[in-house]
Amino acid sequence: MPKILIIDAPYYEHLSKSLREGATSVLEEAGASFDYQPVPGVLEIPAALAMAIDSGRYDGFVALGCVIRGETTHYDIVAFESARAIMDLCVQHRLALGNGIQTVENEAQALVRADPAQLDKGGHAAQAALDMIALREQFRDQ
Repeated sequence: MPKILIIDAPYYEHLSKSLREGATSVLEEAGASFDYQPVPGVLEIPAALAMAIDSGRYDGFVALGCVIRGETTHYDIVAFESARAIMDLCVQHRLALGNGIQTVENEAQALVRADPAQLDKGGHAAQAALDMIALREQFRDQ
């Protein structure tokens, strides 16, 4: 049974709640155990991920959050830098991670993507983490 850490930036609590519901539903259905760790924002997810890697307690990770474009360039910094840092950690440490961080133009897009009854991006991120754990095991067994 895999042990997963869900790292969530609940800046938009209503969106995070939907993303978490989708993710936890998939993990529970798969029989995975999981912990939940909120962080202040999406830019803090890579640092929390690095700390969790050092703990050695998890087989995989799910990153959840939402970045909605605003009137400034802050969106670009948060979206690109968090994605770059997460990808760097994934490749460097060969992580099984499902990235469920939504980068959208507006709240309407975010609502559709977060809703487990619609696009269920939280559920897809959890499934991606489980699939990557299985792939890592497949390579270890060869």
